[in-house]
Amino acid sequence: MPVVYIGIGSNMGGRKANCRKAVKLLIREGMRALKQSSMHETKPDGVKEQPLFMNMAVAAETDIPPHRLLKVLKSIEKELGRKETIRRGPRVIDLDILLYGDLILDEPDLKIPHPSMHKRGFVLKPLSEIAPDAVHPVLGKTVKELFEKLDYVKMG
Repeated sequence: MPVVYIGIGSNMGGRKANCRKAVKLLIREGMRALKQSSMHETKPDGVKEQPLFMNMAVAAETDIPPHRLLKVLKSIEKELGRKETIRRGPRVIDLDILLYGDLILDEPDLKIPHPSMHKRGFVLKPLSEIAPDAVHPVLGKTVKELFEKLDYVKMG
């Protein structure tokens, strides 16, 4: 089974509890959690006038194919109370497929690896805790190398 890395973020309600619930629901949906990072409080990316985020990453094994996995993540977001609002605005939960084994997928509805992960400290920091040696299949660099190249300022 491939190892999938999921980015988790929340900036509404009980942020830590939302992230923990998301992990439990990923397991309920048939994913075998291998590792999870600690939680990191970060500034919002995009719309600046919103609460701080709590971000983390999870490594899991799954036999759920990528497009089905995206549907599972959207279903979990909805179950936890996510509503469609402005792009990159406040949200109860946000679940993103960061890496799916060494798969490269570039389709209108799904891009793997996540197209912005290498630019986002709030993604790379928790991911580097659990998978520093995972290789970005397009850039050919490890998560640790990508994180070290960023000028990332930790919040909280």
